[in-house]
Amino acid sequence: MTLSQSDFSFVSNLVRKEASIVLAPGKEYLVEARLIPVARAVGAANVNEFLADLQRRPNPQFQRKIIDALTTNETSWFRDREPFSALTDVVLPELVKSRASTRKLRFWSAASSSGQEAYSLAITMQENLPTGWNYEIQGTDISHTMVERASKGEYSQVEVNRGLPATQLVQYFERAGAHWRIIQPLRRNVSFKHMSLTAPFPPMQPFDVIFLRNVLIYFDVATKRQVLQQAAKLLRPDGWLFLGAAETTIGIDDNYERVAAGRTSAYRIRNAVPAGAGRRG
Repeated sequence: MTLSQSDFSFVSNLVRKEASIVLAPGKEYLVEARLIPVARAVGAANVNEFLADLQRRPNPQFQRKIIDALTTNETSWFRDREPFSALTDVVLPELVKSRASTRKLRFWSAASSSGQEAYSLAITMQENLPTGWNYEIQGTDISHTMVERASKGEYSQVEVNRGLPATQLVQYFERAGAHWRIIQPLRRNVSFKHMSLTAPFPPMQPFDVIFLRNVLIYFDVATKRQVLQQAAKLLRPDGWLFLGAAETTIGIDDNYERVAAGRTSAYRIRNAVPAGAGRRG
């Protein structure tokens, strides 16, 4: 079965309106593959029938299921590794010095999906922050389903096998039937909530580090600029912004400058970077 052009246009317009994600022509197969389980779950015979009925009788709940299905991205533990190495080797040593009076750090996993990135940050903090320091990690995602999953902190054997060392599995997880659950001492530092990056950001306390990784690639330039501008307001003046390897602020938002961070790069508010913290990219 092939998704009709009218059905693809309906879905792409819905996703663009609700999530500012651009689905270019040629993604019909991807859309159909992602929506097959959704169609089956609501009792439709196939995707075409599901979308035809939805266009005749709009249903906000079913529309939300489409958004969830098309905005759920691949994720793994300590994804790409280098940003986490940069945290331990470059970012944390600087922040420990500059936050010595409060001994508290705040992190934002801005597209947290099913939670692996946020919990990877928590594990990194547990293993690298000095004794007596506290941290908070806020995860947000546009998918209600993913927020619920991440909040539970439960993962299958296949999921924990993706990038999680066995030593950390034993130390930070406990058995939950056939799954593995994040232990409570780690979970109490991490929270998740629903949030659209393309809508006005809700009030939040500023963050020392923002992970805004592998999500800007789905937006057009105007939306990327809007997201980056809003993120800048939540980043402490000497804070750090990490983007995905294929993402950049260059040519989009000049309020940031790229700096070296170990074997990768990060972004900081221009003219607010302490001397010697990194070189311009």
